Amino acid sequence: MNYVSKKQRKEILDWLSNHVPESRVEHVLRVEAMAVDLAQQHGLSTHKAAQAGLMHDLAKYFPAEKLLAIATSNNIEIDFVFEANPHLLHADISAIVARDEFGIDDPDILEAIANHTLGRPSMDGLSCVVFLADGLEPGRGVKKNLEELRKLSRQNLRKAVWKTFDYTFEKLIRSKRLIHPRALDTRNWFLQSTKS
Repeated sequence: MNYVSKKQRKEILDWLSNHVPESRVEHVLRVEAMAVDLAQQHGLSTHKAAQAGLMHDLAKYFPAEKLLAIATSNNIEIDFVFEANPHLLHADISAIVARDEFGIDDPDILEAIANHTLGRPSMDGLSCVVFLADGLEPGRGVKKNLEELRKLSRQNLRKAVWKTFDYTFEKLIRSKRLIHPRALDTRNWFLQSTKS
């Protein structure tokens, strides 16, 4: 079943093949497939999930200066964590590229693209699906904890989001990496929302 028109799909994949390595295109296709699967599982739009999955990493390989320049010109606040690691901006910038390069104007799709790395407190189901597909797609490995998170993502999106953040934070802490406050706010919001 086609969730994105052949014409649009070709345009996006052609663009990606000129801007990211082949291994990243393969990741994008796995994210698209998992996002569609999760959307079906949770009664969400498979069309929107496929579009957001295909375009979530458009800016993944933009140089730091370009990410910062686009963020500044689009009034995205650059805090000290973004300054230290501009790559964290790639999700927000990918949404801008989707809008400007491909004419995407659906706010749900743009938000799902923008939220796929740091999340956002109270983000909707589509954003949860793309966030989880990006972090849990099969190319990420077959470790026991990843398999448990994949299973959980099919059962409970909100719980899967905060548990996936916990998994990510453990890796970031072990490698002495900065954690963006938005990611922590998102994790806390989803943890709290599963308790209420």
